[in-house]
Amino acid sequence: MKTYIVDSFTNEQFKGNPAGVCFPENEISESKMLHIAFELGLSETAFLKKNGKTDTYSIRYFSPKMEIPLCGHATLASAKVLFKETDAEKIHFTTIENLDLTVTKHGDEITMEFPVYNTETAVAPAAMLKALGLNSVTNTVFSPHNKVIVLEIDSPRMLANLRPDFNALIPSNDGINGVLVTAPSTDNGYDYHYRFFWPWAGTNEDPVTGGVQTFLAKYWSEKLNKKKLKAFQSSSRTGYMNVALCGDKVLLTSRAVIILEGKLVVE
Repeated sequence: MKTYIVDSFTNEQFKGNPAGVCFPENEISESKMLHIAFELGLSETAFLKKNGKTDTYSIRYFSPKMEIPLCGHATLASAKVLFKETDAEKIHFTTIENLDLTVTKHGDEITMEFPVYNTETAVAPAAMLKALGLNSVTNTVFSPHNKVIVLEIDSPRMLANLRPDFNALIPSNDGINGVLVTAPSTDNGYDYHYRFFWPWAGTNEDPVTGGVQTFLAKYWSEKLNKKKLKAFQSSSRTGYMNVALCGDKVLLTSRAVIILEGKLVVE
């Protein structure tokens, strides 16, 4: 099985978020895809299959723990590989939720078109705040579609210095996929910073997360009264993306770097 590892949302090797990209030659089971994702040990691994239409592919995403309906960095990684290996300038990915993701290339940059989801007011559990090392938050909302709690704080420095107690974080809430902590930027180069912790559904921390922009971009767009924003993920690997709200779509633009290409032997 032809397999790649691609660092997404970065223009540097060993930064951003590494994703696996696999091209099975034959049908493989969900169980085998999950085993492969666990073996690679990355936040997500994408499995692609070419459809009958030109430059159209079905795509499925697996964390080491479960199938994920939508993943930004693995979509970007898959597009990076396909743009390298084919003459395509535009690609369509069809997800397990039957979303049609349009991805286009502009020089070294890649733009992905994702849906937009709403958030609703929520209350952060005290045990969750304690596990994250937060005494208080500015605002709390919840994304029902993504099952993610969003905590806004006022300090990007505090955000970068968070060292969660994951043993305490997991039992602090049940029935969610992750918790996202975000802060307005004090750097003119960006509009907001964020980090994403998701030990319930994947790894402890996702290095750079594109899928959360389906609700986070709208959240900050409304707060800052801007349609075009720059986002920075202040994880240890760091990463960036430009986001633009266009009606019921959010456009994510960034870069990716292929770091490994080879064959995965699967019996």
